[in-house]
Order: sequence, then structure tokens, then C-alpha cells
Amino acid sequence: MDKKRLWNILKTIGKLCFTAAALYWVFQKVNISDLKEALIDSHPLFLALAFLAYTCSILIASSRLNGFFKAMGLILSERYNFKLYLLGSCYNLFLPGGVGGDGYKIYFLRRKFKVKGRQLLSAVFFDRLSGLWALCLITAALVIFIPRLQIPNEVPIVAVALGTVAYYAVLKRYFPTYSKHFFLTHLKALGVQSMQVIAAILILYALRFDGKFSPYLLMFLLSSLVAVIPFSAGGLGLREVGNMYGAQFFALDPHLAVLISLLFYFISAALAITGSYFIFRPQGLGEDRLPTTAEAEMNEEDEENE
Repeated sequence: MDKKRLWNILKTIGKLCFTAAALYWVFQKVNISDLKEALIDSHPLFLALAFLAYTCSILIASSRLNGFFKAMGLILSERYNFKLYLLGSCYNLFLPGGVGGDGYKIYFLRRKFKVKGRQLLSAVFFDRLSGLWALCLITAALVIFIPRLQIPNEVPIVAVALGTVAYYAVLKRYFPTYSKHFFLTHLKALGVQSMQVIAAILILYALRFDGKFSPYLLMFLLSSLVAVIPFSAGGLGLREVGNMYGAQFFALDPHLAVLISLLFYFISAALAITGSYFIFRPQGLGEDRLPTTAEAEMNEEDEENE
């Protein structure tokens, strides 16, 4: 076994161990029977609507990524790109390996359409960066409605404005291909994050919560930022730890904070698992055979040296 394959295996084991440790810590702080009772008492209609809102966010996210692909000259139909997006989501959440969903999509498109790996990598990178920008923008807007933080309203407004200007200036100077579609792609990025916030609100309604939503939504957004760190499987564990600390800071119900996070994860997992259909039936993606993650891992070094 070569060093690269061994590293990928160790990395996967490390992620799983970190996820398990984080969840163990969380469940030492909350009562599992209380979580179970709240879940049983939840309103199924609002959970279904939350799933619908999340699905809409993924549809917009897929279209946003396709916009970056089109900017670099790779033309995919929205339907085909969405199928591939679901497949990548499935790899991100469920399948162990050194290559995540983004890495798999890059290898797949590179192999199928003979596109340079660096171009695909830059498209995926800026797609993720646009999502991070939107997440920061909505988080900053929400901070204004939480007096407990004692942050002057001008601070988040000025920070986001300056950050956006600097971000656009760098994009326009060094990556003009993507800056041409800045408004549309970042409008879609706001749409993605807005629909996910709506999903969180619907989860709160499903749990029959009738208090102040803003602290829980801020924790949801901040935990989403934390979940970007690739230390756990699909962000599971990191979100819950973030919500636990947030609940302590705002003196909120930790059970509710953890339930919001877990239900959002289950909703995202329920949609992502539909991508497994294309693993077992690649004909649905228009392929006779899909490349394995092992093949993608073996070609990572080629992409880096391209």
C-alpha cells in the first residue's frame, strides 16, 4: 500500500473518530430521552416543508455551480449537473475515502469532458467561496437583531461592505472569467443560504417552539461556518458542538439547539442518499460505468501536477 492510500485511509478513520468523540461529548451534556420525546412530539408537516426548503436550496446551489462551469466553458444541462451534484453530496456524507464529493466531481468531469483539473478546481473553489460569502452576509445581518451581543450595528454592515468590495476587486483583477457573472452567482448563493435558514425556521416550528428565533438561527449559521472545517463526516458532530457552546452563551435550551442541528443533518442526509441511485444505476446519469473513488484517488496526484 502506497503512502498516499495509507494517508487517505488514516484521514477517513480520523474523521470518523473525531465525529464519534464530538457526538459523545454532546450527548453527555443533553438528555437523550428528552431529545427523543421532543422528536416524537414534532410536527411532521413542518418537517416535510423543511425538507422541501432544503431541496430548493440544493437546486439553487447546483445551478450556481453550473454557472461557474459555464463561465469556464464547460456546458452542462441543469438536469445533468443536478444529478452529478446529488452524487457528490452522497459521497460527501456517506462514503468513506480520501476523495470527497467535490474531488469526485472534479475527477469525473475531467475524465469525461477532457477539461483541465485546475479549471474545475477553481470553479468549485469559487462556488464554495460564494457560499461562504453569503453565509457571512446573512450572519452579519442577523447579528443586528441580537442586542445581547452588544455589537454596534455599523460594525457588521461596514465589515460586510468592505469584505464584499475587496472580494470583488480580487476576483475582477485575477479571475475576470468569474467576475463577469458575479451578481447572478452571488444572488444564487444568497438564495441557497436563505432557503437553508428557512429550513431551520421550519424545524423550529416543527419542534413547536414559540420563543425568539434569532439566537437559534445565529447558532445555526455559525455552526454551518464551523462545519466547513473538514474534521468530521459531513459536519456531523461539529455542528452539534457549536450549538452546545452557543446555547450556553445565550442561556438557551441545549436540547432544542442540538435537535435543530441533528434534524437539519438528517434532512440533508435524506436528500443526499438519493444520489446513491446513480452509483448502482449509472445509466441514470448517462454512463455505462461510474469511476470508483479509488480511481479518483489514484488520479489526484496527476491533477496536482497538471
